[in-house]
Amino acid sequence: MSDAKGLYFEDYELGRTIVTDARTITEADVVNFAGLSGDFNPMHTDAVYAAKTPFGQRVAHGALVFSIATGLAYRMRFLEGTVLAFRSVDEWKFSAPVLIGDTIYCDVEVAELKEASKLGGGIVTFSVKVYNQDKKVVQKGKWSVIVASRP
Repeated sequence: MSDAKGLYFEDYELGRTIVTDARTITEADVVNFAGLSGDFNPMHTDAVYAAKTPFGQRVAHGALVFSIATGLAYRMRFLEGTVLAFRSVDEWKFSAPVLIGDTIYCDVEVAELKEASKLGGGIVTFSVKVYNQDKKVVQKGKWSVIVASRP
């Protein structure tokens, strides 16, 4: 792992917050995710149906937004080459809909550090908030990942 670009377990500090880049949710994202997951709920895939709902339009799958959030975090490179496994997702809440055309980004804060030498490093628990372009929290919860120790 000497060529790792990410942070090793020993590099993390409680309270450190990383703000990700932003990404706009597209119609193609929603259609592709429906095909990949098999979730063709008309709330996501049928504009006529969705127009009659309280949201007035299609909403992105909650799992799609979660997946994109994990990708946004990974793109910040603090996990690149050092994350060994995604351990758990806890207390995850879907707080507001994400619509096609919304732009999301995340705050990823180090909430807990636990050494786990038998796993090759330690467990880093992040408190994560996913925001839309209006700075409204749309999802939040905790992610725990196993991160390698420094060689």
